[in-house]
Amino acid sequence: MEDRLKGLKKSMEKATFKQLNFSEKHRKQVHEKINKQYESKEDIFLAALQLLIHEKTGYELAHLLRARGFQRFEGNEGFLYTLLHRLEKNCFIKSSWDQSGAKYYQLNNKGRKILRKAEKDSTNKRFVLKELIQG
Repeated sequence: MEDRLKGLKKSMEKATFKQLNFSEKHRKQVHEKINKQYESKEDIFLAALQLLIHEKTGYELAHLLRARGFQRFEGNEGFLYTLLHRLEKNCFIKSSWDQSGAKYYQLNNKGRKILRKAEKDSTNKRFVLKELIQG
């Protein structure tokens, strides 16, 4: 490691991390999140809705969901397009084609409303998104 980075590490250990204290409960929750193998459909739906505030292709959306840590699409991109089809069928998103033949998706007013409702309160989120998935 370079000398200038060694100094930075020592400085951070003294100042930044020294003040952080995690309870055993917090440590357990962090480890569970890190080791979480299964992503709930509700979490994926919420992330997709959040990302579709601005127009995106399915490919862009898949890339951004992977960047958020969702791996459910690895080798199964069909799941994403099924999700997009369901959102479109239930009138939460609109789609359009550009001149090159790429299909773009974006939230419409109904989709924005359900997103706000889901984000408003975490206990309500599961109920709202479960209803959306089954709808």
